[in-house]
Amino acid sequence: MHPIVARLGSLTIRTYGVMVAAAFLFGAWLAVREAKRKGIAQEEALDLVFYVLVGGIVGARVYYVLFSDPGYYLSHPLMIPALWTGGLALHGGLMGGLLAGIWFWRRRRLPFWRTADALAPGIILGQAIGRLGCAMNGCCYGKPTDLPWAIIFRHPNTMAPPGVPLHPTQFYEMGGDLIILAILWARRRSTRFDGELFLTYAALYSVLRMAVEHFRADRLLLPGGISAAQAVSLGVLIAVPFIWLSLSRRGRLAG
Repeated sequence: MHPIVARLGSLTIRTYGVMVAAAFLFGAWLAVREAKRKGIAQEEALDLVFYVLVGGIVGARVYYVLFSDPGYYLSHPLMIPALWTGGLALHGGLMGGLLAGIWFWRRRRLPFWRTADALAPGIILGQAIGRLGCAMNGCCYGKPTDLPWAIIFRHPNTMAPPGVPLHPTQFYEMGGDLIILAILWARRRSTRFDGELFLTYAALYSVLRMAVEHFRADRLLLPGGISAAQAVSLGVLIAVPFIWLSLSRRGRLAG
């Protein structure tokens, strides 16, 4: 674990912030590349990525604040925008980015599902890089385990229990993200209808997240003991088949 990259006087450069920035940059690069391949103008793609990133950051932070410890943030409002300390919830980022994207798509009248397909590989690439930042920061940590591949955080600033062997949930998800990226990349030129690639991403990531949540210790919980991520993932898995059938039918009629 290396939570701090460097100190420059009073300025502290944190690994988490660097990795989140890298996740956005590489994810945006891949998304713009795919958008151009699908016939979307580069200027439109860059503008879309910008709005999606801003919406994603806001959504990720709001989701985390609401489901982690809202009482603390109400009494310490200046900590709400303190992104450099950690605390970005992925599902909140996806929902915030989606809302910003819908607003932009409607405003510019872009093809919604074709654009979503273009974004999917970049989104999952960014997620994989972001999980590396979580590992460096010591957040999103797993439950105690005696498995031989357990990881132990020893840094005094870790958010995980120090000195305890834990499931490496950050790497579980990072590995799953990279597998999903490989699947999307292999299928990106052979989809049968607009939206297929994005729905594939949504379904595969939901299954992955529900599985990884089983091993996580710092889950954001809803009343009843289910984690917020599991609830959102379950909702996505229920919705995807219906949307898939609708888009598939629309694609056959158009063909």
